[in-house]
Amino acid sequence: MRDIDEPRDLRELRELSGLRGLAGFDAGTPPLDDEARRRGRARLLAVITAPDADRATSTRVRPAPGVRRPLLRIALAGAMAAAVTAGVLVAVEDGDGSRGKTAKPPVVSSPAMRNVSAQAVLNGAAAYAREHERTVVPRDDQFIYTKVIIKEINQKTGTTKTHVDEVWRSVDDSKPSWIMEVGKGWWSPPLPENASSWPPRDWGRLKKLPTEPEQLILAIQNDFFPRKEKNTSLDKITDREWSHIHFSLAGLLMHVPVMPEGLRPAAYEALGMVPGVKAVPNQKDAKGRTGVAITYDDPTQPERVGASYFIFDPETYAFLGFRHERSSGDGKNMKVYTQLSYLDSWAIVDKAKQRPTAQS
Repeated sequence: MRDIDEPRDLRELRELSGLRGLAGFDAGTPPLDDEARRRGRARLLAVITAPDADRATSTRVRPAPGVRRPLLRIALAGAMAAAVTAGVLVAVEDGDGSRGKTAKPPVVSSPAMRNVSAQAVLNGAAAYAREHERTVVPRDDQFIYTKVIIKEINQKTGTTKTHVDEVWRSVDDSKPSWIMEVGKGWWSPPLPENASSWPPRDWGRLKKLPTEPEQLILAIQNDFFPRKEKNTSLDKITDREWSHIHFSLAGLLMHVPVMPEGLRPAAYEALGMVPGVKAVPNQKDAKGRTGVAITYDDPTQPERVGASYFIFDPETYAFLGFRHERSSGDGKNMKVYTQLSYLDSWAIVDKAKQRPTAQS
């Protein structure tokens, strides 16, 4: 039987249990992907079932009550480290062989503070949208009514003003639409023949957009960056093109509150595929709720200011609202505002400026 205090044994056990790896663990790193979790679980299983570990515990003389064996404590600490890293819970035993409590990862202050990847948030948002989205098929002669609440904060003075923006968008863009931004409204005429805009203004064009995320990305790229042969691989997209794709997806999600079935989930998932998209925890929405936000580090504009944020519920990943900046004036007269906004309601109506009797 080996001496449990022998330095070499302790060093080998630390290597086995992953304590050295834990010492360099960065709590701010993104969550592990499925493959990393698989490796972590395998490593944990190896710690628990390793033959050497069995001999170390099974051949020891039982210590006096209340005294734990140093070797087992190290093994358990290593198992705990592997469990935290792998994102699993394990039941552990005390040195006297009795079953202890379930070992849990460190508790965070709130769900919104948890470190999570942007792709996990956006995939969760897509799943939530698929489960809860309402399928609508408006007629071409109708209008889509939306009511958006905007809380605007002057960054210099801290004064706050709330705007209620109501929009009536012609479904097929054949009639003038009433548009409002921060309380100011105007009539928007139909697009001229053979003209187009992004995001699409008519339901017919929205219905033609792919509802598979990779194909949606490629459709945007091939539309704005045409080539002799259409691109069929995300690997061939340049940083400049990714920047524009992000801008297009963000614009689609921000400015088209009602979409054909499947398009919004696809847009969320596509946004999660854009390099540079990141999650930012502990962000407040217009109602004061704390959520996790998604924003974008644009490699083509490293000095960019006034980034936009999509804010999601940290538990369900339901979309809560937007945050971005706007400015007015210039020089000494320039004012910068933080805008927090959310969709209050929407409906399909027959005429512009007709309010729905039962808002959605």
